[in-house]
Amino acid sequence: MDAENRRQRWLALALLLLVLGAIYGLLLHPLWVQPLRTMAGELEQTRQRQARVQAELAQAPAVAAALAQAQQQLGGRPGFLQQGSAEQAAAALVQRLEQAVSQASPGNRSCVISSRAPLPAPADGGPFARVSVQARLRCGTPEMLSVLHALESGHPRLFIDNLVILAQRYQALPGETGSGLDVSFELAGYLDPVPATVAGGEHAP
Repeated sequence: MDAENRRQRWLALALLLLVLGAIYGLLLHPLWVQPLRTMAGELEQTRQRQARVQAELAQAPAVAAALAQAQQQLGGRPGFLQQGSAEQAAAALVQRLEQAVSQASPGNRSCVISSRAPLPAPADGGPFARVSVQARLRCGTPEMLSVLHALESGHPRLFIDNLVILAQRYQALPGETGSGLDVSFELAGYLDPVPATVAGGEHAP
């Protein structure tokens, strides 16, 4: 009799465990445990995103400082002509040409500007205003290479178009003859499409 009672108790316990397992699998897990796990995963993702955002915000001062430095460097080496009009820009191009020739040949002993004249702006210039000067030089070969390099490698950015080079003998200075290059080309640049500004955000005159 005792054995039969023990068997029935074990059987009842097993049935209870099966019922509890079924309740957990059918009710508690999908309705309680699984949502909690999903919420925990979403909270972990949120914490990770927050940590990344905080890390990026912590780098904001360094990024701002680097951006300000880059803008300052670019401002010191503009790609566009900074003059306010085409006439002023053409005068600046001529001055740039004269400086390049003077550096390549001090005293114009081996390089001289024969002529320079502003050219009219092209009708279909596009969104950027092109300013160009027609120039003609008589130079030795090393001096001419130096002039061309100085013009195209400096700032603001200039372009040399329609380059024509002729080798000939010419009278370089009164009473003196020599051989060299007769060179003509267009020296061009582009006006800054954004007006220059001064402190306080006001447009420069």
